[in-house]
Amino acid sequence: MKKTDQEYKQILNDIEYRVTREAATERPFSGKYWDHWDQGRYKCICCDTPLFLSETKFDAGCGWPSYSAPEVPSSIKEIRDTSHGMIRTEVRCAHCDAHLGHVFDDGPLPTGLRYCINSASLTFEPSQNATPIKDVE
Repeated sequence: MKKTDQEYKQILNDIEYRVTREAATERPFSGKYWDHWDQGRYKCICCDTPLFLSETKFDAGCGWPSYSAPEVPSSIKEIRDTSHGMIRTEVRCAHCDAHLGHVFDDGPLPTGLRYCINSASLTFEPSQNATPIKDVE
């Protein structure tokens, strides 16, 4: 069931709400996961959908958590973003439409992609608690 804005405001703090529901961006090097290297799974803070595995996380030097691929491609949707005088690709949670960040084509091989994600849009599940999921495409 889809949550209302009021329900999101009750469960998210100010920056989490502004990032996920209003497409704001947290300041670089300010989020809790930009320099977080524990093993596990990063999930959508709004709906708990699994998004990225720690195995795909890398240090892009940009100040936001960066991943080379989503855990399950169908968990992410991409939208052309022409705001701020740039042409970029926004990434959102496919389940709840939360703004996550952007994807760029300057990442490491084999994908060549850099999913630049706001920490405020994520929660973390350590490996011992993470269970594998399958793509539902």
